[in-house]
Amino acid sequence: MSDTSRTVHIVDDDEAIRQSIGFTLRKAGYDVETYASGIQFLKQASRSRLGCVLLDVRMPEIDGLEVQARLAAQGIMLPIVMLTGHGDVTLAVRAIKAGAIEFLEKPFERTALLAAIDEALRHAGRDDRAQLAAAEATVRLAALTARERDVLEGMVVGQPNKLIAYELDIATRTVEVHRANLMEKLSARSLSDVLRIAFAAGLGEAETTKPVPPSFTT
Repeated sequence: MSDTSRTVHIVDDDEAIRQSIGFTLRKAGYDVETYASGIQFLKQASRSRLGCVLLDVRMPEIDGLEVQARLAAQGIMLPIVMLTGHGDVTLAVRAIKAGAIEFLEKPFERTALLAAIDEALRHAGRDDRAQLAAAEATVRLAALTARERDVLEGMVVGQPNKLIAYELDIATRTVEVHRANLMEKLSARSLSDVLRIAFAAGLGEAETTKPVPPSFTT
């Protein structure tokens, strides 16, 4: 395939991951470029203005968040899908707040990978990475109940359901119900969608991502 707008740049220090994802994407019809480190990718990034980036959050030398920041500093607006491990929700929140289109938690299914790549490529070359105007996002949030808003605020700072439940003094199952309801009201298909809407409306601007106590990471 010669259409560089459908190029996926895979940045991951795990060779097995690069090979596996690369095989899946090539089979699905994408052009693929792979990089063993963030440093290696950044050296080529100025010539990689089209396509999207599949970026591992945890790598030696510089991590995915630092790569994301350096791309932004250089004015390189390639859409980013961040790869995270279990327990990296707080890092994923930071990535979305910094402009990532989506994040995938390892291990992920083929369908989730292809859906995330398609979503990222739809944003390639566009300058509306937040997806929603602030006014529209604010209107959507206004439909939430007070308790749903409380749950959303916990999600925005990267808290798992158990910790949100503890802080609100409600059952974890109740948090799950509120979470499902607010996602339906926001027409959100994933946590990434929820975060983009919340950040577009300015929610979380005065908040810092809170560390999650070890007992609440599962």
